[in-house]
Amino acid sequence: MAEVSSVPPLFSGNLAFFFDLDGTLAEIKPHPDQVYIPAAVRTLLQKMSVMSGGALALISGRSMAELDRLATPFHFPLAGVHGAERRDINDNTHIVTLPEQVVAALQQQLSTALLAFPGTELEAKGMAFALHYRQAPYAQQAIFALAQQMTQRYPELALQPGKCVVELKPLGINKGSAIRSFMQEAPFAGRTPVFIGDDLTDEAGFQQVNALGGVTIKVGVGETMAKYRLANVRMVYHWLGRLTQHIEQQKSDILRGEGYESLSGSL
Repeated sequence: MAEVSSVPPLFSGNLAFFFDLDGTLAEIKPHPDQVYIPAAVRTLLQKMSVMSGGALALISGRSMAELDRLATPFHFPLAGVHGAERRDINDNTHIVTLPEQVVAALQQQLSTALLAFPGTELEAKGMAFALHYRQAPYAQQAIFALAQQMTQRYPELALQPGKCVVELKPLGINKGSAIRSFMQEAPFAGRTPVFIGDDLTDEAGFQQVNALGGVTIKVGVGETMAKYRLANVRMVYHWLGRLTQHIEQQKSDILRGEGYESLSGSL
């Protein structure tokens, strides 16, 4: 594994941006409902989206409905549930589902099993299930064993570990495949992808973006395939603010070089 640079430089050019949410754009909280993106950061994301011609998407384990709520009042392309649901720039949705009987069986079996572990929580996402144990760290091994048992029982499922959570999702779905789909369509196609994430769930995205010659940034500690690193969410905010200023300055320099400044002065 290559050494990770401590701070990413200020890139410019024809860029496409992909952001994880929890632990990247928002601080992780004891309960998922407590998470929020500060208003100033939401405004900054909208500014970056406009600057990149709309080539900015949120890529998360959360549902698209949750992502829209957290990004309000702005409206971005999204990949929710690790890419099992996706909304493109034209508001077309692409959904991967599980058979209804599988969803119903999983809901019942997981709900019953988690009763044995106080503090754990089941989050049903329709086509995926998240087994949270942030409030019950003692149950980590048992939760992993339960999730592995379900993937053996239902081979159409894959196990996805995260920070104090294990998810069961459709096989073949991950953030890398979601980014690949975005990069095959406007306005992302032909741009250099930039992906920022913090968790094991983001590694598939890092792998895909690296393969496309893009920029990958890991938030926090831990082994990673990302090329660069930022220490925490606060440093993400700081870097994004500096990056936006850098891109604006580059565009301003280009306009001055093309004579727009003298033209505007004569009007």
